[in-house]
Amino acid sequence: MRVIAGEHKGRQIRPVPSNQTRPTTDKAKEALFQVIGPYFEGGMGLDLFAGSGGLGIEALSRGLEKVIFVDRYQKAISTIYENLKMLKIEDQAEVFRTDAFRAIKAAGKRGLQFDWIFLDPPYGKVSFEDTLEALHEHQIVSQNATIVCEHTAQQTLPEEIGPFEQTKSETYSSIITISLYQYKE
Repeated sequence: MRVIAGEHKGRQIRPVPSNQTRPTTDKAKEALFQVIGPYFEGGMGLDLFAGSGGLGIEALSRGLEKVIFVDRYQKAISTIYENLKMLKIEDQAEVFRTDAFRAIKAAGKRGLQFDWIFLDPPYGKVSFEDTLEALHEHQIVSQNATIVCEHTAQQTLPEEIGPFEQTKSETYSSIITISLYQYKE
């Protein structure tokens, strides 16, 4: 695993030493950021099912100011801390070991709003519909935000979920699909 582009281009990051997480492949990550970026001029990100932190770290390398990383597994949290420290970007991140829905609620209580939200949950174990509805309910999605959902190619996400509409859906290597959502116009 490596950072594809930006300030930390080519730097290796460690995967979570466990079979409880599934890292986004470099090819899928590169394609994803070509669609949503490829670079950012500031902004705040939320890597909600962070695993090793690969998506959030890539976003920081490409210009996001800050990313909050959330995962419920201790091995994932330790790996995120290790990767942030290795790249010397701890000051641009907050890391929380908790359930995604608790993290969403806590972010809402803090009045946080995110410009980029990365959702890469364990396949088939989390409802994207429930997650997007919680994001909206707790008002943590900025008006021009993009929500990035990574899921299996066999799973089709709805065109609309609450106030969000799907703006793009692409399948990579016939295994992974990336679906993007934004507030309806």
